[in-house]
Amino acid sequence: MLDVRRLRLLRELAHRGTIAAVAEALSFSPSAVSQQLSLLERETGVSLLKRTGRRVALTPAGQNLVRHAEDVLERLEHAEAELAAVRSGLAGPVRIGSYPSATRAIIPAALAALAREHPMLEARVLDVDPVGVAAALRAGELDLALVHEYDVVPAEPQPGLTGEELFTEPMYLAARTPSSLNDHSTSPWIMAPPGRLCRTMAMRACQAAGFTPHVRHEVDDFATVLALVALGQGVALIPHLGATAPPPGLSLTRLPMSRRTRTVHRAGAADHPAVATVTAALRMAVPPELL
Repeated sequence: MLDVRRLRLLRELAHRGTIAAVAEALSFSPSAVSQQLSLLERETGVSLLKRTGRRVALTPAGQNLVRHAEDVLERLEHAEAELAAVRSGLAGPVRIGSYPSATRAIIPAALAALAREHPMLEARVLDVDPVGVAAALRAGELDLALVHEYDVVPAEPQPGLTGEELFTEPMYLAARTPSSLNDHSTSPWIMAPPGRLCRTMAMRACQAAGFTPHVRHEVDDFATVLALVALGQGVALIPHLGATAPPPGLSLTRLPMSRRTRTVHRAGAADHPAVATVTAALRMAVPPELL
């Protein structure tokens, strides 16, 4: 009989690429991860891993086993959801990942509704950049998350995860006067730091308009970005939730772009009472203009 915990480690290795990354994500030592994977190889009787320098790659047998592991873990999520459904009342922690503008605009109303209708349910909110959500969900650090994607930066499918669309919001060019992207090929720009999804979106949008932007400021807070734009420090791309209270001296020009937000959870967890209840509360908390 294959050990589910070892299958989970193999699945994580397939996604993360190194034993060190798996160990860090799941709070194991690298030697413990290696030992458990060696035991899994003994259980299967076939070679699952091949080492190439410091990285570990999966053999074809290992890749096939990961596909089965995804199915097994999804069935376990279904089983846990069914067991939770027969318990009386919702109680205990449920961990919700979110990004800052959604945390400010949507999460408070959802938490208020959950506290009123399910006082024993302990909702916990964690700020997580969308690029880290998949790993946090698979590692069990989150039960549910809000993630966003842009037209110019579509999300890649994530094995073992599923979800549903929540809302779509328009994007704006923030400048001191009404203008278009093409008007700012030589202007200074304000963008998020490298590695953030918002930075990738802004760079691709500018490149699609035919220029590479000059980035003067790197700021990952929309309120601060808008304040800097109003002071003439540059221009920026802002989603609707980040532009709800613009300062004076600012123009927001709507662009033919959008940002989509959806809920994401582990495959098989959609019917878990806590996940379903939180998802419903989040949907009810979406501002009316985005419905």
